[in-house]
Amino acid sequence: MVRTRRIRYIIFLRDVLVVALMAFGGPQAHMVLFLDTMVRKRAYLTEAELMELYALCQILPGPTSTQTLTAIGFRIGGPPLAYLTLLVWALPAVTIMIIAGLVMSLFAEQQISIDFTRFIQPIAVGFVAFAAYRISSKVVATNLGYFLMIASAIIAYFFPNPFVFPALLVVGGGVTMLNYRKHAKEPKTRFKVVWTNFFIWAGVFVGLAALGLITKALPVRLFENFYRNGSLIFGGGQVLIPLLYTEFVEFKQYLSSQEFLSGLAFAQSVPGPTFSFSAFVGTLSMREYGTWGEVLGGFIAAAGIFLPGTFLIFFVIRFWDALKKYRLVKASLEGVHAASSGLVSAAAFLLFEPIPSTGLNLLLIVATFSLLTWTRIPAPVIILLGLVAGFIF
Repeated sequence: MVRTRRIRYIIFLRDVLVVALMAFGGPQAHMVLFLDTMVRKRAYLTEAELMELYALCQILPGPTSTQTLTAIGFRIGGPPLAYLTLLVWALPAVTIMIIAGLVMSLFAEQQISIDFTRFIQPIAVGFVAFAAYRISSKVVATNLGYFLMIASAIIAYFFPNPFVFPALLVVGGGVTMLNYRKHAKEPKTRFKVVWTNFFIWAGVFVGLAALGLITKALPVRLFENFYRNGSLIFGGGQVLIPLLYTEFVEFKQYLSSQEFLSGLAFAQSVPGPTFSFSAFVGTLSMREYGTWGEVLGGFIAAAGIFLPGTFLIFFVIRFWDALKKYRLVKASLEGVHAASSGLVSAAAFLLFEPIPSTGLNLLLIVATFSLLTWTRIPAPVIILLGLVAGFIF
């Protein structure tokens, strides 16, 4: 029995690795692979169960695909298998993005021009603009939602502060919560909350903030920064971009906008979780500590960004079926998603500002948006074309 279970766990982790190496395109595209592998091929769970997990993870802060996959691991083998699932799923992409950060740092150190990335920078803005369009079209459906989205975008653009963004999410959720009466009542069931994972999440959150203030050590503060961002991001990796740009480029200036946009574009061509881009930012944030310090920074950033969502999904999954029947919870989600859409929209404008406003750059942004909207050309192909054009011209 124990041996059979162990073999099943090994097969599951192998399936996770295969998916990690094939998963391009963000949560929506990842779900296709999850359906094919986890449901149809292996029958680890039913399609209805997978879609329910996916829906739950969409309304929790953190990386949607990662949470969905780790939740599957949790159901199959409990916390130990779930944490192994997280490691196998995230490690390939995180490693690639750390290497990309090391290369970018080497270029800066050797004063090697990165002008060959000049075409993929506006392409990256096109990706973010497309993400804003796609997210808003899916989650914003009311006049109040559009108002919150536009207001959040304007405020985020004119006040690009890392502390403003989470406040917008809270306010958005609070505004729509007032409309809870429009949601139908459902029979409620009593449920017991197991607080262990919540206390772990909150304890690390508070402990890191205190430790960072006391020690002032960059590795500790970096972990706290990413852990905080990972705890407050609703809507996937696209919503993460404006927070990282504001905090690490504009506020702390750990890397340049050119480096940030180049890494963001490259991240679009890497399989696995979109949040792996944080490893690139973490790597460059620690460049003053040398190569091994940069590697450490990449893994610190990745751990900080992935762990909060993992703790929270383990906490909520135990009582979600009962909690989702409460109208206040349902109503607040509309505002959270609308504010998230506004943050991504603001990111497109914030990321465009440092790029020269030439006709060619504007054309590249529009062309990228159009290709993503009306064709099936994969993101890695678009990035590769931009890099090749940069080398040639």
